[in-house]
Amino acid sequence: MNSNKSGKNLPSVNMISEGTRLEGTLDTKNDIRIAGTLDGEAKAKGKVIVSSSGKVEGNIGAADADIAGRVDGEVRVSNKLILRESAIIEGDIYTKTMLAEEGAQINGSFHMGENIDTELKSSSTNSIENGLSSPKKTPEKIKKDEKPNTSSKKDKKIG
Repeated sequence: MNSNKSGKNLPSVNMISEGTRLEGTLDTKNDIRIAGTLDGEAKAKGKVIVSSSGKVEGNIGAADADIAGRVDGEVRVSNKLILRESAIIEGDIYTKTMLAEEGAQINGSFHMGENIDTELKSSSTNSIENGLSSPKKTPEKIKKDEKPNTSSKKDKKIG
């Protein structure tokens, strides 16, 4: 039953409130507003909004996105991406257009352009073919006493 008495098909917003944690994939034709934590993927035909208290531990795919919180995963936006000054993105970004406020942090690769829809489709196809439908980004860590390997050959003394 539709509670909208005017009979018009007005857009609705799905919300994850502050203090709420959701695990799994959230897939909607409408908009999503995340003020709590989503441990999984957010897919929307509309807009995904991540407030400053919001955190997404997975990928985002949407027509538009407005991010002020933290995202640990890929962000794939077919139209416009807005990154607020408090936004932290730990993963790759794919978008057609972007507005980033001073202070927004991006730790990953960045892909932008008019043909991003084609790149998004081919990237999704490759991920599915390789069995990687929604990989999470996990940074490699070096143990405190361990030194990174900077050479593949043994060091030679020059003498």
